[in-house]
Amino acid sequence: MIGKLKGIIDSYGEDFVIVDVNGVGYQVHCSARTLQDLPRVGEASTLSIETHVREDQIKLFGFSTDIEREWFRLLQTVQGVGAKVALSVLGTLRPSELASAIAMRDKAMVARTPGVGPKVAERIVTELKDKAPAYTDVDPALVRLSGALDEKRAPQPISDAVSALINLGYAQPQAAAAIAAAVRGAGEAAEVRTLIRLGLKELAK
Repeated sequence: MIGKLKGIIDSYGEDFVIVDVNGVGYQVHCSARTLQDLPRVGEASTLSIETHVREDQIKLFGFSTDIEREWFRLLQTVQGVGAKVALSVLGTLRPSELASAIAMRDKAMVARTPGVGPKVAERIVTELKDKAPAYTDVDPALVRLSGALDEKRAPQPISDAVSALINLGYAQPQAAAAIAAAVRGAGEAAEVRTLIRLGLKELAK
């Protein structure tokens, strides 16, 4: 199985790139984001590769990083998500953004992906909630708080502080991450106004 390709960019297609490795051109399918990040034709590049083997074809999928490749694999464990949808998700959200969306159960962010409806987005954030932290650099403290930040189960000061930041115009993942950082510093027993103040300070960094 091919796990990595290092070669020269030969040409680009609509959703793929041809990588010349010692005179052999490999067609590698990539997300829109990965294609945008690759260098110009004639320049060297390295791609992490996921190889799909079927009876009638061998298909290569390429990624800028190993983390992105792991997300590609992980997304396809969700019912209704195949290679095409997984690439579309990664073309819309960076791994860190996808991890935040899953940690915060923000299905609306995932549903921004073309071809991903509310039901599939719901399955992604639900089925991957316990798997996502292993594939991302999201702060473990934030992940541990992700369940608590569910409005039904969160300590009132925490959910109120998150709501306050959202009302100030911050997106839910930003607000939740800021309050998670505030809780780490002040403790879960901190008052709402303290959490809001520390959260705003975190957002201003």
